[in-house]
Amino acid sequence: MTRSKFFIRQGILVGFELRGHSGFGCFGRDIVCAAVSSAALMTANTITEIMGVPADIQEREGFLRVILTDSQANRCRDVLEGFRLHLSEMQKQYPHNIKVIYGGVTNA
Repeated sequence: MTRSKFFIRQGILVGFELRGHSGFGCFGRDIVCAAVSSAALMTANTITEIMGVPADIQEREGFLRVILTDSQANRCRDVLEGFRLHLSEMQKQYPHNIKVIYGGVTNA
């Protein structure tokens, strides 16, 4: 299951973290994993490359984390909210493959 955590700081969406693989299909043919990965990378690239906002990004196999400061998050609010909505809707369609949770920002 892909676990997506959206980080909230003082009522502001400031980033997200994705962990794991959805398990919907075989590796390389998993449409849920591909959709989540594509949307996450588009979100991160829009923030950093199109909007020019520096972000704290960590990435490795099966893991992506994007964290912004409060002022950066305010500039990127619509992009982050769009991504959050996208994954929330995907969770409704694939409840056994993706989980959306909310929490505070940690250094982990």
